[in-house]
Amino acid sequence: MKRGKLRVLLGAAPGVGKTYEMLEEGRRLAEDGRDVVIAVVETHDRAATAALVEGLPVIPRATVSHRGMELTDMDLEGVLERHPEIALVDELAHTNAPGLPHHKRWQDVDALLDAGIDVITTVNVQHIESLGGVVEKITGVAQQETVPDAVVRAADQVEVVDLSPQSLRDRLSAGLVYPAERIDAALSNYFRLGNLTALRELALLWLADEVDSALKSYRAEHGIEGAWQARERVVVALTGGAEGETLLRRGARIAARSAGGELLAVHVSSQDGLRSGDPGALAAQRALVESLGGTYHQVVGDDVPRALVEFARSVNATQLVIGVSRRGRLMAALTGPGIGATVVRESGDIDVHIVTHDAAGDRFPLPRVTGGALSVKRRVLGFALALVGGPLLTWLLVSLRNEDTITSDVLAYQLLVVLVSLVGGIWPAVFAAVMSAFTLNYFFVQPYYTVSIADPRNVWALILYVVIAVLVSFIVDRAARAARAARRAEAEAELLANVAGSVLRGESAVPALISRTRESLGLAGVRLVDADDTVVATDGEPVRDGRYEAVTVARRNGGPPAMLELHGHTLDASERRLIDAVAAQLSAALEHSDLTATARAAGVLAETDQVRSALLSAVSHDLRRPLAAAVAAVGGLRAAEPNLSPDDRAELIATADESLATLSALVTDLLDVSRVQAGVLAVSLQPVDSAGVVLAALDELGAGPDRFELALDPDLPPLTADPVLLQRVLVNVLSNAARHTPGGTRVRVATSRLGRTAEIRIVDHGSGVSPERRDDMFAPFQRLGDTDNTAGLGLGLALSKGFTEGMGGTLTPEDTPGGGLTMVIALPVADPVPAEERPLR
Repeated sequence: MKRGKLRVLLGAAPGVGKTYEMLEEGRRLAEDGRDVVIAVVETHDRAATAALVEGLPVIPRATVSHRGMELTDMDLEGVLERHPEIALVDELAHTNAPGLPHHKRWQDVDALLDAGIDVITTVNVQHIESLGGVVEKITGVAQQETVPDAVVRAADQVEVVDLSPQSLRDRLSAGLVYPAERIDAALSNYFRLGNLTALRELALLWLADEVDSALKSYRAEHGIEGAWQARERVVVALTGGAEGETLLRRGARIAARSAGGELLAVHVSSQDGLRSGDPGALAAQRALVESLGGTYHQVVGDDVPRALVEFARSVNATQLVIGVSRRGRLMAALTGPGIGATVVRESGDIDVHIVTHDAAGDRFPLPRVTGGALSVKRRVLGFALALVGGPLLTWLLVSLRNEDTITSDVLAYQLLVVLVSLVGGIWPAVFAAVMSAFTLNYFFVQPYYTVSIADPRNVWALILYVVIAVLVSFIVDRAARAARAARRAEAEAELLANVAGSVLRGESAVPALISRTRESLGLAGVRLVDADDTVVATDGEPVRDGRYEAVTVARRNGGPPAMLELHGHTLDASERRLIDAVAAQLSAALEHSDLTATARAAGVLAETDQVRSALLSAVSHDLRRPLAAAVAAVGGLRAAEPNLSPDDRAELIATADESLATLSALVTDLLDVSRVQAGVLAVSLQPVDSAGVVLAALDELGAGPDRFELALDPDLPPLTADPVLLQRVLVNVLSNAARHTPGGTRVRVATSRLGRTAEIRIVDHGSGVSPERRDDMFAPFQRLGDTDNTAGLGLGLALSKGFTEGMGGTLTPEDTPGGGLTMVIALPVADPVPAEERPLR
């Protein structure tokens, strides 16, 4: 059966109109005669959205009974039985109710696609798995429900439903997104203008990267090597010379001419290290390109023009910036076309900018012989020197020949053999030695123009020619190999220094090593896989045909080894040496990661010791006061028992009772905060009715409607919380709010829902807390103002924050409009996963 097609409507935030767009598209398709059904839709009580549901067939939801609660969700079996042509499925990242076939809604969607049903679905950018951490940094809200990136990337069509941040806030203010009681909280928290702008940019960038990735895959699958100028990408070639800054600034100006232009700098180092620029200049130029918003890359290649062009094509570059050759006119005439001319010839449809600079043509370097020891090019040059130099030398010496020049003739041919040895190695040298011996015999030993060996000394002369040629060639070969090994080591050190620099700039060591290794060796993809098949880091394209080379990365602490997988081309011996060096660095990086985890665990113990020290300090001061009062009251009762009046006796007993009760509460708080700080707080999470816990907390405080105003949402679903801990949190926060609220005003307690998060807001109209002191509010042993016998240790808010975070929620302070402080307790709504399957926090 042909698999269905998936269309994803991606939004930056709730309320941008994803569900509305999905329903409008469903109605349009239905009007065109397509079989469209609503598998599941969440209208969130928005009238305009609910109106679009009318007229479209709706599959009734499945009802599941869980722990005494009736939960409804999409009926997968019903949709499959109905088998429409197109199904509308809202909220792709949703977690299904327990008892349904799949845990996540995206798994239901996958089943529909396998059944040949096309699906149109919606998802917000904050629910994409790889972006969860980024979104949490932006909004401060951790996402409980996510969908794997691969699910969204595999969609046949992804569309961004876009709405400007201010327009979304206007919709929110008009009551088109949330009920009136939730508008103020939403505008001052998640829906701040900065948050929405960042989320919108994140959604657009994610989609742009997805389009770029799809473009690269398409070009690779169809063998398209030419650049497609969908986005302006400017590659600047750096040599490590002084001209690099000029080239980078020119490249940045070119990239800035178009919206979304990218700047990439690349340095080509040879495998044998012959081309190595000034490390200091390269480091400064790398810092410059990063300050200009670009990225720095390093590749290895003996053919500089080809390496540059291949890199430019691999990143789909549209512009290539190189510097004018630093060779003078004479050297250019002697050595032929330089790198610039070759790049222009091979660049194809990539525009090449050759930029002049101060160092252009101001040097006269000696020509260098390229290539490694005993390369094919050097051997060919050696044979060519022997074939050309031999006849020329013979012509010259024959024209000057006489009986007294035989010694100089022999030395001249010996010099030719040495030169050929230096250039071409042993085989061209042996060829030159044999040819020189016979040439001397033919042209310079009487009788002339005959080859005869009448004297045994002539045989020795031939042998000596060959022996000298072999010895010189051997020395040249060893020197060249030693130089190549040293230069190779230099290239390896340069790569590893490059990675070290990445780590110092804040990049993670393992991903930096993986990325730089792939770039430097020109591989299609590299990834590091742990012993349990967990992908630690990856870079480049995934393995398509299952063929790759694997290198074991041992852990120095004796743990199971990881595996480094490389694919793209077969590695030669020199590249394997570099991979061995990278594997050693990866081993050190993995060890560092393991040690960091151990150090983090040790840090918890250190924090525990600090808490114990603080507890001892508190005991020495704060516990002494109620204890002393209780001891004094009991002592007074014992000493003056016969002479006490009933009123004095009752007062002493009340003082002792009050002090002992205060002492009991203080000890309880001390034990609780010790468990919170030490990370051993036991939390039993379960669905909790927020209204019931709020009322229980008010009963514990003995508070009535004269002090507290309730605005509880009757439709708020159960929270995921520990009811005992949540009541302690509410008691602490409510008592603080009541203490700081002036007479004649009431503390407002309101509940509301924001996506998968429920909020309990305690609003007072007291003096408030300045923003710079809000962090201190939650530190243990912090109090404002003087204390008396009934004052605590300043642990109430510290405990409340610890308890809330232990339940997976947050406790945050906000300004109350008109003055005062609002404490917001945010907790996830009831998790459909059964409690027995959830670990204790």
